Amino acid sequence: MNSFNDPLNTAVFTTRFVIKDGELIHHVFHHEDDGAWEFTGATQAQDDKDYMVVALEEIIMRDATVMELSDLPLGEGAYRPSKDAPWQRFELENH
Repeated sequence: MNSFNDPLNTAVFTTRFVIKDGELIHHVFHHEDDGAWEFTGATQAQDDKDYMVVALEEIIMRDATVMELSDLPLGEGAYRPSKDAPWQRFELENH
């Protein structure tokens, strides 16, 4: 079940490290300016070619714990250091 307000086919941003390398999602951002979602791992994207656009459903299928963040307000993010650690929410600096 999808508890996000966005449809499962919503385009979201992630990195090739999460999708192609199977890296754990460490950071989630819900951008205030455009409402976009971003799901990234520990490896920093170096340039645009490291980013990918996928359906929200693909992210949920990779890591169902992101459902805990479905109510993350615009302009906020969340972080966790490991898969077993709880998500810690924070305000984005360019909020």
